[in-house]
Amino acid sequence: MKILGISASPRGSQSTTLRLVKAALEGAKSAGAEVELIDLCRLKIEYCNACQVCFKTAKCVHKDDFQAVYEKILEADGMVWGSPNYFRSVTAQMKTAIDRMADAIHCQLLTGKYCCSVSSAGGPAYSEVTGYLNGLLMHFGSFVTGEAGVSVSAGPAALEKAEKEAFELGRTLAEDVKSRRDYPEQRAALKESREYFMRLVKMHGPEWEHEYEHWNSLNWK
Repeated sequence: MKILGISASPRGSQSTTLRLVKAALEGAKSAGAEVELIDLCRLKIEYCNACQVCFKTAKCVHKDDFQAVYEKILEADGMVWGSPNYFRSVTAQMKTAIDRMADAIHCQLLTGKYCCSVSSAGGPAYSEVTGYLNGLLMHFGSFVTGEAGVSVSAGPAALEKAEKEAFELGRTLAEDVKSRRDYPEQRAALKESREYFMRLVKMHGPEWEHEYEHWNSLNWK
C-alpha cells in the first residue's frame, strides 16, 4: 500500500502546508502504509503547452521532473495533495503540475485510488483550496477521504489541532485503501465524470489515438 504526499508550497521547511502533508503521511504510515513525500517546488516542471501529443501517444513532449512524479502518481494507491491558499486558489506550482495531467483525466487514471487534501491560509479560507483539490481528484476518478486545514492567523494552538486532524485523515486514508471503502454519495459524480470523458474521447476518435484505444480496451465502460 503506497501513499504519496504532494506538497506545493514554496516556503520549504517553513511551510505550514508541508507540516500538514507530513502529518497526514505519518498517519498513513501508522496504519501500515508505505509513504513518500514530493515537494513540487524543488522540481523543474514545464507548463503544459496544449499540444495534445499525450492524447495521441501517452507521452509528453517535455522532458523534465514531472515524468517521475507522474509515474509515482499512477503507482500510488492513495494520495495527499497539499497547497496553501494563494489568491483563492492553489499555488502556481500545483496548478502547473495539474495542467500536465490532461491525459490522466481524459482516461480517468485515478479510478480506484483514494485521495485527500490539506491546506493552510492566512485567514479562514483554506477550504477554498481543499474543496478545489478534492473536487478535482474526484474528476480524475478518485474517491475522496476528506480534508484538513488551518487558518495560520488563528495561532499555534490551531496549527497543533490541524496537525492532529491531518494525522487522523492520513490514517483514515490508509484504512480506506486497505478496506476498499465505498463512498456511495460520491458515485454519481464519479459516474458523471467518467461518462463525460468517454464521450469526449469518442468524439475525437482516432485523432486522439492513445486515449481512444484506452477506452476501447475497456469496452467504453
